[in-house]
Amino acid sequence: MPEKKPAQDQDPEPWVPPEGSWASSAAKRRNMQAVRSRDTKPELLVRRLVHAYGLRYRVAARPIPDLRRTADLVFRPAKVAVFIDGCYWHGCPEHYVSPRTNPGYWSSKVARNVERDRDTDKQLEKAGWLVLRYWEHNPAEETAAEIIRLVRERRQQHS
Repeated sequence: MPEKKPAQDQDPEPWVPPEGSWASSAAKRRNMQAVRSRDTKPELLVRRLVHAYGLRYRVAARPIPDLRRTADLVFRPAKVAVFIDGCYWHGCPEHYVSPRTNPGYWSSKVARNVERDRDTDKQLEKAGWLVLRYWEHNPAEETAAEIIRLVRERRQQHS
């Protein structure tokens, strides 16, 4: 039977990224996989506040079923779609910093995200939706207050 070496004596195999991965290390890949696309802290804070005021909404739903885009909060009867955008992934003018590792790939990815956001806004507005976009760094109380006010206004207009 071959003798087992203690873990620290074993030669670590070099990390090889999976096919199609842009991660520069296993740790970076884990971090990227941990980034949530929904139920982020800023989103949860806003949702709790809006819900406390009695407004009901759909979470991570498509405002227009045939359009493969989801809003963070969707108020269907009022036709209001709310997006709470992450500063990094959506290119916040105040907080976005280009990454040091593979900046060409990530900067162009963020640029595509911004382009898709603008296209989403146009398509929803064309279909009669009010699109509300907030940065994750905006105070949740202010964001929620504005959402509540605008949804109530839209409901009055549609009734």
